[in-house]
Amino acid sequence: MTFASSHAEASLRSPPPFLEGRRPPPPRSREFSPSLADPGSRDAPDHPALGALDRLGCGYLVLADGRSVVEANATARTLLMGAAGASRGLEEISRAFRRLMDRSRTRPTLGALSWVVVSGRDEAPLFVNQTPDPPADGRCLVMLLDLDAHLQPNPSMLQRMFGLTLAETRLALLLAQGEVPMEIARSRRLSRTTVRSQLAAIFAKTQTRRQAELVSLLTRVAVLP
Repeated sequence: MTFASSHAEASLRSPPPFLEGRRPPPPRSREFSPSLADPGSRDAPDHPALGALDRLGCGYLVLADGRSVVEANATARTLLMGAAGASRGLEEISRAFRRLMDRSRTRPTLGALSWVVVSGRDEAPLFVNQTPDPPADGRCLVMLLDLDAHLQPNPSMLQRMFGLTLAETRLALLLAQGEVPMEIARSRRLSRTTVRSQLAAIFAKTQTRRQAELVSLLTRVAVLP
């Protein structure tokens, strides 16, 4: 795999090898591996995969007896309690999760691995049991997915992978947040010509043709550290 480099202008003019013939990633296994979030392991919160969940905007909870939260990542805390979630204790996080369950149209029953899809502060969440059987030890793993989240790739990673300039990186990050070029030009006091020129350079360097395609790529890149 060859990354673009600011010291090698030739590599910026030709598509990076890992972008040529890009194919969709293979489907992920639906098999649940309890070792990822084994509550008995003191190393579980530091598992590299759990850090990736935060970068993907995916919340993660471990519940004891289906009610009390004994572990929660930063994204889950924010989804349940907003910006103040980082400083809240697990009892408050547990109460916030129970309030979320109460908003469901049907009283959900958690399995060993459950997903909760949320969209907006007042919308009823959707509960999906990927592993419906109740856990033998009474502990449940709950994944929280926020449909309104705009994932943010690491700026330095964008520069390393695609050779974006600082201005192009800023523009790419704003597009990943859901902004549109003309709004960016107005809010940043840039000319439309400048924004169009930067966007064209981003398209060329990332081998994308449309803004939707670019945002999709940026979302996938967001999982990288």
